[in-house]
Amino acid sequence: MIIVPGSVNADLLFKVARLPRPGETVLCPGYVMAPGGKGANQAAAAAKAGADVRFVGHVGDDAYGSVLRGLLQDAGVGCELLAVSRRPTAIAVIGVDEAGENAIIVGSGANLDTAAHQIPDALLGPGTTVLCQNEIRREETFAALVRAKARGARTVLNMAPAGPVPAEVLRALDVLVVNELEAEIVAGAPGEGPEAAARLLAGRHGLACIVTLGGAGCLAVARAEAWRVPVLPIRPVDTTGAGDAFVGALAAWLDGGAPLLDALRAASVAAACTCEAVGAQTAQPRRAVIEARLPDLPPATALGSV
Repeated sequence: MIIVPGSVNADLLFKVARLPRPGETVLCPGYVMAPGGKGANQAAAAAKAGADVRFVGHVGDDAYGSVLRGLLQDAGVGCELLAVSRRPTAIAVIGVDEAGENAIIVGSGANLDTAAHQIPDALLGPGTTVLCQNEIRREETFAALVRAKARGARTVLNMAPAGPVPAEVLRALDVLVVNELEAEIVAGAPGEGPEAAARLLAGRHGLACIVTLGGAGCLAVARAEAWRVPVLPIRPVDTTGAGDAFVGALAAWLDGGAPLLDALRAASVAAACTCEAVGAQTAQPRRAVIEARLPDLPPATALGSV
């Protein structure tokens, strides 16, 4: 079982010829509302990848909230722990240009009410994976991870957006997922590069550190292995949510007992497939699609001893 305490947003997607510069207005013909939020995105991706997923969060008592709850349920996510807040449902405004690049602004709203105590003790234990991000209050994310580790659960943190992480929390992690910038920030090693930062974090805290590298794939450093995994050759349409699809599929494969390398390969394929359509949750692949396209992924490269 995967427990995801995290954010849930209504994403307003705008397709534009190019992203606006500061102070500039860019017009487009219309927009699309789609489900989003890193927590909800990763929960949906994990459920579509075949995992038993429970989402922990808040929505507002408004039209967006009821729609988002229904869409999570449609994705196969359990929403018994999705509460209703007095604040409005969170909104994200996303511009996507013709090259598939994006710019995002988020109004957190009800996400600010989500707390670690919403997770019942009965759901935490050796058979559970707790998957967190950084779009709810950081102190609540960190409390959930420390508590989960103490009760024997697997702990996964996608440190996005970036910020400092207490040593106590890093020691409580089994898996840390970061991008290149986030890796250097969390490791306290600016300018050292992603592999050096990953090796520092893995060695110092006894965790598996996975660094996503965009179009260059990802690398992972764990206690006894280090790998670089490439990307699936595709023509991207929209990169929104690709990182969340990566993390959700990774958690699903790990929760199902897969070795780290197998989980990384599945995650890489899931992220690539998500880039082939518009939206975050709406573009995520099901497990059958991921498995069917795994043979098209080039082989991983071992990075040497850890």
